[in-house]
Amino acid sequence: MRVTYHDSCFLGRHNKVFSEPREILKNIRGVEMVEMGRRREKGFCCGAGGGRMWMDEKIGTRVNRNRTAEALALNPDTIATACPFCLTMLDDGVKDANKEETVKVLDLAELLARSL
Repeated sequence: MRVTYHDSCFLGRHNKVFSEPREILKNIRGVEMVEMGRRREKGFCCGAGGGRMWMDEKIGTRVNRNRTAEALALNPDTIATACPFCLTMLDDGVKDANKEETVKVLDLAELLARSL
């Protein structure tokens, strides 16, 4: 399974937790990690931050579509994250790209539970 991990703003940017989620993924049998260009300290928001989750953006590309496009460019089977807001935003982005049949958005805990 080809997996890319999205660093959430809360866990990553604010709490500096970057390595631990990746270590979990690397220890799940059958997972091939692929990294997005903007990651860790230089990660990019999913679009939910600051209440933007409920806003209808009128200018430019929606942030979640931008971030999802970065993930989809890596041809993953799964986009993983550890934040319920990111999960929603990335899942919506996958649906907007008509990729929901081939790409799943899952919480890190879901991937870990499925591996047991």
